Parts: sequence; C-alpha cells; structure tokens
Amino acid sequence: MQATAQNHTTLTANQKSILFTQATIHNGRGEVLTAAALGFKNGKITYIGTDTKLPVNDYDTVINCGSKHIYPGFIGMNTQMGLVEIEAVRATIDAGEVGDINPSARSVIAYNTDNKSIATVRCDGVLMCQVVPQRGLVSGQSSVMKMDGWNWEDAAYKIDEGIIIHWPRMMLFNAWWASSPEEQQQRTERQLLQLKNLFDEARAYYMSKGSGNINLDAMCGLFNHSKKLYVEAYSVREIIAAVAFGNSYGVSLVIVGGIESCMVADLLKKHNIPVIIKGTHTLPATDDTDIRATYKLPALLQQAGITYCISVEGFWQVRTLGYQAGQAVAYGITAEEALTAITYTPAKILGIDASCGSLEKGKDATLFISEGDALDMRTNKISWAFIAGKPVDLDNVQKQLYRKYLDKFGLHDN
Repeated sequence: MQATAQNHTTLTANQKSILFTQATIHNGRGEVLTAAALGFKNGKITYIGTDTKLPVNDYDTVINCGSKHIYPGFIGMNTQMGLVEIEAVRATIDAGEVGDINPSARSVIAYNTDNKSIATVRCDGVLMCQVVPQRGLVSGQSSVMKMDGWNWEDAAYKIDEGIIIHWPRMMLFNAWWASSPEEQQQRTERQLLQLKNLFDEARAYYMSKGSGNINLDAMCGLFNHSKKLYVEAYSVREIIAAVAFGNSYGVSLVIVGGIESCMVADLLKKHNIPVIIKGTHTLPATDDTDIRATYKLPALLQQAGITYCISVEGFWQVRTLGYQAGQAVAYGITAEEALTAITYTPAKILGIDASCGSLEKGKDATLFISEGDALDMRTNKISWAFIAGKPVDLDNVQKQLYRKYLDKFGLHDN
C-alpha cells in the first residue's frame, strides 16, 4: 500500500510496518535530516536515513510526506496528567493524598486513561508524561505513562521511578495572606526536621533489609539508585539546601522548578544535577527579577552546561509544552536544543533514553508527523502520531465541538 502527502491515509493497528519518505526528520538529539525516510516494524524504528535506494518492499505501507516534519514524541515532565479532570470538582482530583508524608502513594494507580485532557495533548505532540503526585512534603511516587491505553496497566511505561518532595520554602512571604516571619521560619524548621527523620529512618531500614513498612519500602529505591529524588525547589537557598541534603544521603537528585538555578550553576554542574524547568510562560520569582527571566533560563543553563528539560505547570498547560519550549528559542537556544529539552533530555532524566526520546534505529516508534514547525502553534498541525508503533487517535472533545457548531450554522472548515 502506498500513499502521498496530498491524499491523507488513515492508518490502523493492522499495519505493522510503515515507511515515511521525503520528510524532514528531527531526531531529538540536534540532528536534522532533509528528504529523508523513516520506517518502523512491530513498534520499533528499523530504518532512518537519506539513502536513495529505499527498502519500500519491506513495509506494508509507504507514505510520501512531501514537506512534512517527523519529530519524536514530546515527554511532559512533572505533570498531573490523568490525575485531574475538573479542578473545581474535588471528586475528579486524584493528584494527592491527605497528610504531609506519603512516599508510598502511587500516581500510577490513580491514572485515568479516559481523562479528556489526554486526547487533547496528543494533538500537540505530547505522547508520554511523567505523572507525579502533589500535596504535602513527601507526595509519593511518580511513573512514566503513555498517552494511550485502555487502563493504567496498559499505559504504564516505567512504574514508580521516583519520589517527589516539595522542599520547605525558605523565602519569607510578606503578602497579606502570609503568616508572620517567625511562624514561617518555625514551619520551615519543623518540615526540615521531618525530612531528616524520615530519611534517617529510611536509610537505616534499607541497610537492615527491613520489610513490612510501605512508606519505607517505597523509599529503598533511592538508596540503591533504582529511583530518583525529585525535589521541587526554587530559590538559591532552597536549591543549595536540597543539594546538600541529597548528597548527605547519596541519592540521585533532580531539581524541579529551579527558577534561580542559573545562580548556582557551578554547584549543579559539579554534582551533575539536572533541572526540570516548570515552563517559560511563568511570572518572575520576585519583584526585582528580570521580567524575561523564565524565557532566558533555558539558555543560561545551556551555556553553563547544565542538563535541563522544559516542562509546564500542572496538567492543563501540558498541551502548550512544545510552544513553551519554542518561546525559549527567541531568548538564546536553537530550535533543535529546545526540541531536545522536551524529548531526549527528559528521557535521559527518567532513565528511558535507551528506548525512546529520540528517533534512532532500534528505539520505540513513538513519534508524530507535523505539517509545520512543532514548536510553533501557528504551523503545528499533526497528521499522524504513533506510540510504540501504534497509531494514535487524534480526535478530541475540542475538535468534536468545533465540527458540531460548524454543522449547526452550515459553515465549512477551509
């Protein structure tokens, strides 16, 4: 079966092997191939290159992409995707447990594959997400999920890969709603002591090969490095304290947020600690911070040689992931560096880069084909998307409503 870019082809799961030709391929690691081809069989990429003699007879379907672009699927980091349906309705929110210390809480079992937001983000190229719990001091365990599947077992890609901590705030708030400086300081000291006691107990539990305590069992992976410690910290003081804390227990640390991370770049580089930037479409940290600080942060970390990736806040902004990465291009990084920050680098931080995150032979065929620049909302229009070689439905509620009201008023989409 062959098709051209002009005649759109509906692909089904029955087509086990597909070859896309005459495409511009962005591999996610800084390389761009023009007039290139990419083929996959049984969910794995089997061919990528610019050879003139293509193995067209080896594939069930051959599609001439024309001027279209092929990208690795975007990976949303530190999201509540699939955990929240309607923020104003408590019954639809499964993003956290009650209490401050919940390392045993698992985001994976609360993940709802019928969540309407999932279909929406796929249409903007986000095909995988790190789903993390929220609330409290120690929120629980994160997992990597595919943006498709009948249930959470179906969608799970890497289960319980990290522990999420919200570092105690060390910046004093002077707003009308804030408690007194003394009370804020006391709360911070109390929470720091809670963390120290928890980690001291967890390390002793791990060393003694204990069992039967679900909270401490969940933390054992930190000490044998099968799990990472994701610490949400923003200010210089918080980041320095979090790094010292992580080093004292010998765990693999990742800073989340890190608005002022560029000010401690030498420390982060020395200890090889990556940073997950929580979006470029955010306000500055303080009144005297550069208004464009969040736009510039990726470039500053890039120049300092820090491993970083770009993420977003919460769950409803995940659809803007590519465009938030594109925003950073105007402030000092290249388009391919921005792409790497939402594909290959997230995969590397999550420890799944051997199988996804870039377009390379032998890796999962988790990718999408766009008619334009995937980092530009004006031109990004996705024709096909695949997760591990499986065609993904690109319809969603917004598109359905759009068609509904076009029909209602007898309009036509040109």
